[in-house]
Amino acid sequence: MTNTLYDLFQSNFPTDRSRPFLEVPGGRTWSYADLEDETARLARVLVGAGAAKGERVAAQVEKSPEAILLYLACVRAGAAYLPLNTAYEAAEIEYFIGDARPAVIVCRPADLDRMSGLGGGAKVLTLGTGGDGTLMQLAAGETPAFETVAAAPGDLAAILYTSGTTGRSKGAMMSHRNLASNASTLRRIWGFTGEDVLLHALPIYHTHGLFVATNCVLASGSRMLFMPRFDARGAVRLMERATVFMGVPTLYGRLLAEPSLNAGALRHMRLFISGSAPLLEETFRLFGERTGHTILERYGMTETGMLTSNPLDGERRAGAVGPPLPDVEARIAGEDGNTLGADETGVLEVRGPNVFAGYWRQPGKTAAEFREDGFFVTGDLARISADGYVSIVGRTKDLIISGGLNVYPKEVEAAIDGLDGVGESAVIGLPHPDFGEAVTAVVARAGAALSEEAVIEGLAGKLAKFKMPKAVRFVDELPRNAMGKVQKNELRARYDGLYTGDAHRNRPLPNPPPSRGRE
Repeated sequence: MTNTLYDLFQSNFPTDRSRPFLEVPGGRTWSYADLEDETARLARVLVGAGAAKGERVAAQVEKSPEAILLYLACVRAGAAYLPLNTAYEAAEIEYFIGDARPAVIVCRPADLDRMSGLGGGAKVLTLGTGGDGTLMQLAAGETPAFETVAAAPGDLAAILYTSGTTGRSKGAMMSHRNLASNASTLRRIWGFTGEDVLLHALPIYHTHGLFVATNCVLASGSRMLFMPRFDARGAVRLMERATVFMGVPTLYGRLLAEPSLNAGALRHMRLFISGSAPLLEETFRLFGERTGHTILERYGMTETGMLTSNPLDGERRAGAVGPPLPDVEARIAGEDGNTLGADETGVLEVRGPNVFAGYWRQPGKTAAEFREDGFFVTGDLARISADGYVSIVGRTKDLIISGGLNVYPKEVEAAIDGLDGVGESAVIGLPHPDFGEAVTAVVARAGAALSEEAVIEGLAGKLAKFKMPKAVRFVDELPRNAMGKVQKNELRARYDGLYTGDAHRNRPLPNPPPSRGRE
């Protein structure tokens, strides 16, 4: 395998560099020659701004072709790319910047003053959706020549922040080997060739849109139709020119609500892939009946990239995420750490070249998440069938996945508990027809009158919008077991159906069960 991620990509670029790499429908088309020239210019800007090998480049920018080029320029410069969700608020960004200590920050032009105050000496550049801003202005004055910085396979290529159960985010360190191995494997098992056209409708600040969708295109020398924002009707129209689509379950639900979605409109498509959250079996079935296409569901994590996939050729099972990838080992462990047998439920543990190098500046946390034999403990409850298909059945970590984005309740609870009139809170995920799961807050008042609107208004500006509760319900006290632990399962039972019209959603809370000696 080539040493750097960019080496892998470049070795698979088409011989004719004039072939298109990225097209914005109704806008500009970038060729592979443009990619090489522009990333060279940008790499020169980054190095000149202080992003030497091993330094971090943080980017909170809107989705644009230039943002993709910035990512590749970081890889070429030997810097570690740190994409940040555009919905993060100032307090969240302050933590990420303080923890990662980037040499360069790239932000939206409107955020320049705010970012300059958080940078801690970092060089702050701007990038707008139309290619405006100081980053591209500086790049325009550079020569399109840059020798990609040599890197070892284990060198850092990116840091992706993932929330922790305590509310403090952890930076997952992804090496060149991690990203290159996963891109090579996915290209092969999903049958990507230079003739494919990916309809890119995902954000590019997390694994799915950046390290799965984009990297598959780059590792196969194919091209993409680049949608800055997802629109179901526009997506169906563009599928007449595409061959592959990757989406989260929310996008598939919105496609099913689009009247123009039918087999004829998808006659050129060869593959639909879903991930980032569980795909409902009903969505799986309805999409197949409507279009004649069977969605391929896969499973991965921020810390690992993709781990399993239903087969390109073979049975794609509803409710299952397929066998482990060819270079991934997976096993199910019981509470005692021993490996369980087929169809037994326990914690999924994995090992492979795609598994991350550890958490940034948290060696103790890194050590706690790995077994002595190198297996990473995912924290997801799963089972593996006798013929090797993995099914994810729950999460040991109290994670909510809303619209394909991770939300940890403790972070939201901490923000709610800081509001006047709140005694304590519990945040849970409930089934939602559009988002998969909706963030829902259950609040015990502290003797003062408090409304749902007051809670929502009090959280504004403190949490990213995707973390905000979709609903707030009030109780006299939160249900607890004999050990004092809040019984979130009982809250889920009470409010189940809140967003789907279940008539039983207001059933009373049962009495707490007796303690069994475990928390």
